Amino acid sequence: MSAIAPVESSISFIVAIPARHGSTRLPGKPLRLLGGEPLIAHVARRARESDAMQVIVATDDARVADALRGSDATVCMTRDDHASGSDRLAECAQQLLWPDDAVVVNLQGDEPFAPASGIRAVAQALLEDDAPMATLAAPLETIEQLFDPHCVKVVRDANGRALYFSRAPLPWARDAFAVDQKTLPPGLPFLRHIGIYAYRAGFLRAFAALPPTPLECAESLEQLRALENGFRIAVRMAPEPFPAGIDTEADLAQAQRRLAGAER
Repeated sequence: MSAIAPVESSISFIVAIPARHGSTRLPGKPLRLLGGEPLIAHVARRARESDAMQVIVATDDARVADALRGSDATVCMTRDDHASGSDRLAECAQQLLWPDDAVVVNLQGDEPFAPASGIRAVAQALLEDDAPMATLAAPLETIEQLFDPHCVKVVRDANGRALYFSRAPLPWARDAFAVDQKTLPPGLPFLRHIGIYAYRAGFLRAFAALPPTPLECAESLEQLRALENGFRIAVRMAPEPFPAGIDTEADLAQAQRRLAGAER
């Protein structure tokens, strides 16, 4: 269950992009320029390329709305006190009266290189599984990623559902790491979590109404709220490389280099 079939373009889903202006690690992140355009404009363009029936940007700042003026994205103004992107999108679900069965893909507002195939894939993963929530993963490539707390790891059960997400090294290869912690031990499914989610609008509203949970707060990972409350999360492998998002000045500089290389 780790692979998914080619995605049919006829599936119907909404892409909703939470875009909080007051990022602590990269202030004003949605409006930071990448190749001369605001970061959020790149993300909205990626969302449109996925053939979503609607692209929504949920923000708490009018400057983000101004930056998207003239684009195909619909801006939903939300409160500025939401703790997570899912909470912000739940307010959109209320404002825009999404039906309970609408498929909503939560695409992070700092993913300017998100492939359209991955956006469609997470929507299809939700449709193919009876879990109320779906997400994607990709193989870890280096030992540095495994030990990097900014790189979230996920472990799955035999049916492709999440067992746990963590910023810590996961799984811990006890015997191998007792000898060597400089290389990834072979034969273990070391997976990097890709922070894109799909859920039905009804579940999104119910999920956001739940109080924050201890593990969610400890790891600062909102998906743990679902697991701690007994909800399953389907985890499928991304169909193509899904570059990491932009959290820091260094990430933004790397994205500039990546974009410049792609445009040559």
